[in-house]
Amino acid sequence: MTILASERWEEFADGLRGRQVAVVSHPAAVDRAYRTTLEKCLRTCGRERVAIWSAEHGYWGVYQDMETFADDWDPWWRLPNLSLYREGAGLEPPAEAGTGVDVVLFEMQDVGARYYTYFHTLARILDRFSGTGVEVWVLDRPNPLGGRIREGPLLEPAYRSFVGSHPVPVRHGLTACEFALLYARDRGLDVDLRPILMKSWRRKMLWPQLHRDWVPPSPNMPAFITALVYPGLCLLEATNVSEGRGTTRPFEWFGAPWIDPFRLCRRLNELRLPGVVFRPHVFRPQARKYAGEACGGAQVHVTDPERFQPFFTGVLILRTLMELHPDRFAWREEPYEFVRDIPAIDLLCGTDRVRKALETGGDLDDLRREWAEAAVAWTERAADVFQYP
Repeated sequence: MTILASERWEEFADGLRGRQVAVVSHPAAVDRAYRTTLEKCLRTCGRERVAIWSAEHGYWGVYQDMETFADDWDPWWRLPNLSLYREGAGLEPPAEAGTGVDVVLFEMQDVGARYYTYFHTLARILDRFSGTGVEVWVLDRPNPLGGRIREGPLLEPAYRSFVGSHPVPVRHGLTACEFALLYARDRGLDVDLRPILMKSWRRKMLWPQLHRDWVPPSPNMPAFITALVYPGLCLLEATNVSEGRGTTRPFEWFGAPWIDPFRLCRRLNELRLPGVVFRPHVFRPQARKYAGEACGGAQVHVTDPERFQPFFTGVLILRTLMELHPDRFAWREEPYEFVRDIPAIDLLCGTDRVRKALETGGDLDDLRREWAEAAVAWTERAADVFQYP
């Protein structure tokens, strides 16, 4: 049975006593008994020594994607709550954040895709406290998609953003501790980093093999299946096609009012992609793109999680949509994660090569082979940060 870092609390809690601790966490950071890391920290340190620092979506997950929020007072925990996702603040801890803080304690449930922003909050924390003497403790949690499979292009430096802070594949196979070790090593940071590991987690494990309930780590990540499809279906955020936000099945449902669901699914199923079937579906989002309008589209049904290739599936969905609707399909033009001068699709992919191949009819299989080769080389370079077999 996998034992989370937070379930080893008594092994390291004495190192927190009498110290000022900033907790970067959320309700998804629970142990098998559904106790949060924040409540454990309060029990160990006392209320006067603990503060909440909130990443995107806020501590309670009430804010939508790209919805900034200010510092406040959490009325439920009765603690100060500092925003790490504020307008115009660089999406990093403000200069005064470390004043009087001895330890930043990070435990957040990631979903295994480079676009998901919690690791990028961690990266900015590591940058901010390099050379300061403030300790950064990272309590590890499982990667829901396992740690063996890497998929998609590595981030190119020109496309570094809050959906890509470091050159890793889209489906990266890292845990938070592994990412922190890799980031600190590659950036040459002088940070007092303390990784606290899990026990008995294996890289082959997908979330269902852990036999734990899924607690949503953000408003549009309600289930494991959402995390499984997210590395591919998140690409639709960079288009005028709904990725299902504003419905009960975000990222599983996608479509637009001008899409024929039967024609779309026929074309997608003809590709015979491994581990997935597309079912014609019509839905009406209550928010975001096409709110209140009936959208034709599909539901993504993953039939074999071990064989399913979410990122490449997402790329082929884009190509199919562009072929079926050349006059209606369009790339997002609005700023994405507060970046205005780079298309959203390039930020997500970490390169402009995917977009250019889609626009020019380039060979996607050649790109996929390049990604696989780059992932092998990256895995060899990163091997010393892997903490689990």
